[in-house]
Amino acid sequence: MTHRVRSQDGTAIAYDQAGVGPALILVGGALSTRGAAEGLVTALAPAFTIISYDRRGRGESGDTLPYAPEREVEDLAALVEVAGGAAFAFGVSSGAALVLRAAAAGVALTRLALYEPPFIVDDSRRPAPADYTAHLDALLAEGRRGDALEYFLREAVEVPPEMIAQMRESPMWAGMEAVAPTLPYDGAVMGDGMAGQPFRAGQWANVTAPTLVMDGGDSPVWIHNGVAALAAALPNARRETLPGQTHAVAPEVVAPILRTFFSE
Repeated sequence: MTHRVRSQDGTAIAYDQAGVGPALILVGGALSTRGAAEGLVTALAPAFTIISYDRRGRGESGDTLPYAPEREVEDLAALVEVAGGAAFAFGVSSGAALVLRAAAAGVALTRLALYEPPFIVDDSRRPAPADYTAHLDALLAEGRRGDALEYFLREAVEVPPEMIAQMRESPMWAGMEAVAPTLPYDGAVMGDGMAGQPFRAGQWANVTAPTLVMDGGDSPVWIHNGVAALAAALPNARRETLPGQTHAVAPEVVAPILRTFFSE
């Protein structure tokens, strides 16, 4: 059964709850809805109370304009209250960056697991365009969801043009287009984190919760560099690389690692 909680601005956030044990909130990345976490929920529910939710503007959650990353931090805070006032969190991609923002803002997330937040911290890949989020907004304002999705895939994910052309013809394209209006939200959550610059001194100094920062062994160099830099910048973090994994980490691979980390 779908549950809903009201965020601070009144937006209804849809979530599912399953399992028993300490509360663990799952935070998805760009284009994902809570349904994408089904495999992970099944694997982790025997040990934790899993809360998987639709980030605002996606799935069954509402949306209230104007958007700001702070509203998504408030959404997480509302879910933490549902969980009893404190919770663990596992974030993937831009969802990992959102977890960081929430922890830095004082949301009661007591242990954090982060998988491949897409920070570009050096010249190992080209940075996102300076007007990346503004360009997405412009395309979406014209009703060009498919073009916005293609722009995201090309500029943020670096999917080759020939692969994007194949994706446009695939059944999954329509589902991704449906969530495309939230792509600027992910860009805003990332802030200046895709500009190809190192973290600012002390940027994450107040994120003191024990943190596991993970990357996939088969992911590109720039992801490894960003994960390594984040693990070094956080006061209480360690890094783990998952052999054979890419940005689309397999639930059966990451679940045992999460069970161990959140049980420490």
